[in-house]
Amino acid sequence: MMTLHMLPGIGSVPAEGGFETPGVQDFWWPLIGEGAFAFTRPALVLLISVGVLAWFFVGTSRQLAVVPTKRQFMVEGVYNFVRNTLGRDIIGSKDFLQFVPLLMTLFTLILLNNLFGILPFVQYPTMSRLGIPLVLTLIVYIVYHTVGIRRKHGVLPYLKSLIPPGLPGWLKPILFGLEFLTYFVIRPLTLALRLMGNMLAGHLMLLVFILGGEYLLLHGDNFFLKGSGLLAFGFSIGMTFFELLIEFLQAFIFTLLAALYISDAVSEHH
Repeated sequence: MMTLHMLPGIGSVPAEGGFETPGVQDFWWPLIGEGAFAFTRPALVLLISVGVLAWFFVGTSRQLAVVPTKRQFMVEGVYNFVRNTLGRDIIGSKDFLQFVPLLMTLFTLILLNNLFGILPFVQYPTMSRLGIPLVLTLIVYIVYHTVGIRRKHGVLPYLKSLIPPGLPGWLKPILFGLEFLTYFVIRPLTLALRLMGNMLAGHLMLLVFILGGEYLLLHGDNFFLKGSGLLAFGFSIGMTFFELLIEFLQAFIFTLLAALYISDAVSEHH
């Protein structure tokens, strides 16, 4: 459970005794250095997540058994979910296998970093920093457009494929402009912003309930305020379970959309 003492600088009590609500400025936690090149807490949490995933999956793959252990059972369950539900069923049985490593990495990395938002002693959703979802989106779109260009045997044929055949000549420039914006601007922005916005909003909501409840409980001068603090703590517990569901869904949706875009690129009709 978050407290004012565990999160210095967030929801702190100003000198005049009021409550300072948490905001987006509290998500910038430089650990080493300052400015754009500072080493921040989200960077540290991201590196930790990479180490945890590498240790977990590599360690499991070295100890495979016919009768799986709980750890192997978990890894196989996640892999089969990504392989079958997000890979084969979306991209198609002909082309999906080569993209499974990418989809598996995206899903597990995003899910673990989302879960860090409610994990005690970490309690930071890494994907709430826009730069990290943007990098993941950039990787997806490099893969997506590279596959599309190779399938169409060149950049110009790939761009021409954005326009459906049989359209009137005057309509083709308009539709090409719309499709170009969709494939090269709107899709990547919405893919990154959706993940970032949900993680940022969810964590801010938890902070407001938890830190506001603690402030009311400790500094409320009557029974009503202290009772409101207890009620806020109760809401925070319920919202934590709801946030857990959102964290899984956002990892699933990001990976699902990545698979859909790749499926679009490998499609003969694109």
